[in-house]
Amino acid sequence: MHRHEPAPASGVYLISPSSAVHNPEALDLACKRLAAEGFAAAIDRAAKAVHQRFAGTDTQRLAGLQRAIKQKHPIVMATRGGYGLSRLLPLIDWKAMADSGKRFVGLSDFTAFNLALLARTGAVSYTGPCAAADFGAPKPDELTVALFGELMRGELEILSFETSDADAVDARGILWGGNLAMVASLLGTPYLPKIKKGILFLEDVGEHPYRVERMLAQLCQAGVLEHQKAIVLGHFSDYRLAAHDAGYDMPEVVKWLRKTVKIPVVTGLPYGHVRTKATLPIGQKVGIATEKGMAHLVLDEHVH
Repeated sequence: MHRHEPAPASGVYLISPSSAVHNPEALDLACKRLAAEGFAAAIDRAAKAVHQRFAGTDTQRLAGLQRAIKQKHPIVMATRGGYGLSRLLPLIDWKAMADSGKRFVGLSDFTAFNLALLARTGAVSYTGPCAAADFGAPKPDELTVALFGELMRGELEILSFETSDADAVDARGILWGGNLAMVASLLGTPYLPKIKKGILFLEDVGEHPYRVERMLAQLCQAGVLEHQKAIVLGHFSDYRLAAHDAGYDMPEVVKWLRKTVKIPVVTGLPYGHVRTKATLPIGQKVGIATEKGMAHLVLDEHVH
């Protein structure tokens, strides 16, 4: 198991392990924004590469990961998600990734890296903003930027958020999850962590509620959900309903989930393909507690 003491949050190295960056100038802007927050930034030499839909060939993208663990900056951030990491999972030297002590940060397709790193080595990594969409946006979300900085600097102990219908829960466990489609895609592979009594958080984008439910059913029937202490749901965004859905929407999926899994479900996590997103540690032991209208994710428990 790898548990590194965090290095000083002094710099970020940008890599593109998945889809091609459509607006390369956003990476230059991201570097300026990161520098303004106290993070010197550097762009991997292949981060702007394009091969079909990918940010370079598999060989180029793999080389970017290998360069990332040899360079000086302690934080390695994905430029964007999309697709491509699934092709690289058998090729990555997971021990070298963990031994580097780097803090890897990404979202969406990067969930495959986060979970594979945890499954193969036990190392903690992070999910949250990406360089292009968040730090390179025309107007970055201030809370997203602030939460990233606070977590990287070790200043964020508790993430509190509003929740309209959370079940009562007060539990501790390993925080894991990310993009639901990526979690489901790892079932049956050596890259899905076998987490018991964990806190599973999930989000997705562009997936109709019935597809969200189908993936949740897959995780349930595979025996994954029953072993968790809580399921925490972020945003399921950018989908379109049809007339024949006739009232079937995400609230109905959540209702089905509660009826099916019989474990606490918490909604409202500020995380997903949305402007305001928290940075979260995948593989770290955390606490989750709810009260009326609020949920509290305890990310760093200090003894006072």
